[in-house]
Amino acid sequence: MTLQAFSSYSLAAASTRVRLYDWFDHLGVPVIAHTYIGTHNSRASTLLRHIPEVVSAEVALRKVDYSSSKVIVSREVSPLSSGSLEKKVLKGAAHSVFDFDDALYADLATGRRLLRQRSKCQLSVEAADVVIAGNEHLAEWASAFSKRVLLIPSCVEPSHYQYKQNWELHDVPVIVWLGSPATEQYLAPLSDALNIVHARTRARLRVISGPDDNPRLSALSHMIDRVPWSPTVVKDALVTGDLAIGPLSDTTYARGKCAYKLLQYAATGLPMVGSPVGANRRALERFEGLAATTQAEWVDGLTMLLTETASSRQARADAGLAALVRHYSFEAWSSEWRSAVLAE
Repeated sequence: MTLQAFSSYSLAAASTRVRLYDWFDHLGVPVIAHTYIGTHNSRASTLLRHIPEVVSAEVALRKVDYSSSKVIVSREVSPLSSGSLEKKVLKGAAHSVFDFDDALYADLATGRRLLRQRSKCQLSVEAADVVIAGNEHLAEWASAFSKRVLLIPSCVEPSHYQYKQNWELHDVPVIVWLGSPATEQYLAPLSDALNIVHARTRARLRVISGPDDNPRLSALSHMIDRVPWSPTVVKDALVTGDLAIGPLSDTTYARGKCAYKLLQYAATGLPMVGSPVGANRRALERFEGLAATTQAEWVDGLTMLLTETASSRQARADAGLAALVRHYSFEAWSSEWRSAVLAE
């Protein structure tokens, strides 16, 4: 039976790549892909620049025959739907799966509110034969609307990353943050703590994200080295760092995050400090990372990792890699994913 995958983002978007296409590649599953207009985001500004493509996509989606197919929907079928299209696709397929890795029901962005994102997410959960949630917070919410909710975390393939071989610090230590322009907002509240650490240790912050400077991070501009994200540079940009950070705000939306950057840090052997929010909390415990909630805890945590011995940093890294393989690798979750999506 054919498998068809629906998403509103292309493979350039981390969510679509990690939650869908990395799985297809890992298991060698053939799939018919529907990626809306093929852009890496579906912000209003992006859609307005591609109006002819949007019209074509909306028409094409309504002509797709999925009645005899297995279907998996990642987040949404169309960014312009208020849920009726998602419900139609999920109800009409021979077997359907709704997969989500963000608290879409708590997204307060203006466009999402206007399109009734909360009810849209709920409709999708109710319509699917199986729901896959990326963490416990999302699974708990979805369980109020579906009897078959599975928790399958975002996963990585450890062998696809370069693993550090030396945990001695650079002369000027490098603190890594990996993310997207949309999530750089979580860095700004750390400005005071990072400036204190910079003053004490000369450490610099490597921001692996979009290419443009962010005004929200102006207080850190003197210590930021920005590396534009691409598949060809990200692995080297990670492995040449000394340690990494994963800050989050403690909100309903942030608690839906799936700790993917922490998984990539662990795959690279980077000791880490992070906010114990949502899936971050369990990942930090498993990776022997340090949890920080206050400015003082961030300063203390970063200072501790920068001043402990190289062998201690390596021990943290090795424990993190072992936990990654056990809890967050594709191999660890293959049978559950196959059962849910392929109904095997």
